[in-house]
Amino acid sequence: MKLTPVPITLSRCAKTFQGTRVLEPLDLAIGAGETIVLLGPSGCGKTTTLRIIAGLETPDAGGTVSFGDDDVTRLPIERRQVGMVFQSYALFPNLNVRENIGYGLKIAKVEPAKARRRVDELLAMMRLEAHGDKPIDQLSGGQRQRVALARALAREPRVLLLDEPLTALDARLRDTLRREMNALLRGLNVTTVYVTHDQAEAMELGDRIVVMSAGRIEQVGTPREIYYRPASRHVAQFVGTINRLAGQWRDGALATAGGTIRLPPALVPAAGSELFFRPEDARLVEPAAASLVGTVEGISFLGERTRVTVSGAAADTLVIDAPGRIELTRGQAVGIDVAPEGLIALA
Repeated sequence: MKLTPVPITLSRCAKTFQGTRVLEPLDLAIGAGETIVLLGPSGCGKTTTLRIIAGLETPDAGGTVSFGDDDVTRLPIERRQVGMVFQSYALFPNLNVRENIGYGLKIAKVEPAKARRRVDELLAMMRLEAHGDKPIDQLSGGQRQRVALARALAREPRVLLLDEPLTALDARLRDTLRREMNALLRGLNVTTVYVTHDQAEAMELGDRIVVMSAGRIEQVGTPREIYYRPASRHVAQFVGTINRLAGQWRDGALATAGGTIRLPPALVPAAGSELFFRPEDARLVEPAAASLVGTVEGISFLGERTRVTVSGAAADTLVIDAPGRIELTRGQAVGIDVAPEGLIALA
């Protein structure tokens, strides 16, 4: 099933509830067929943004929402041609799987034979052919999630909206369904807005990620841009693990508690900046040959890698990802070399 994608444009969209501004005016352009993920902690404004796109909330005066060339700001959800999957799935317990998927088609008075073909197509897409006549309470959490997604797609929506659809599932099933969801969205080519607080979901599913905090957009970028080129300390610290190298700058070198990092002139940051790096962008070496020296404080074997915490090399404890087969002991002195390309300067 191929859907016709439509771009979405939000302009100066803010939202105030009972005198409290929960969403600051924001501008956002979503490409046709793009999957964009709204990522942030609870209360950051991501669900409010989704509800404005859906038509469940109206932006404050001056804000507009467009689907392609159509201004849909004042249209209710039932006239926007959107499909929506909620965290709770909101399935009808008194209807079986087939009836749940076809509910929107029935309300729209789609010709019965055509509706039946559409439901059959969606059952096959979601690998639910054997479950069409089952009541909802006989399905697993993953199967219910796929029913909810099939129902959202039944009327060929212009936009697909997903509000934390995997949150209620256990970790292992969530990982499996995330991969399935990714493959499905790529095949559908439908414009999709996905809300989550889970970084792994955002990184795997999003063509671009919108990182939000306190009702504002902090950064919009590809998963790689968000991870390796964060625009702010909040983004750097919210997405993944990051280390801070605080110290004193002298002649293009940063002196820390455990040594000195010398940078090429082109990499020396502006005054007032600090250096950060990801755990995988450093390696443990012999102390005599290292830029920084510290003491192993903790060791976590994770299979393919060993996560090592090192104290004394900088003002903060550092986290380093080393090869899984490395042998270390707590209290051991280690050297740390950070790859220059892995250094991130943030004011």
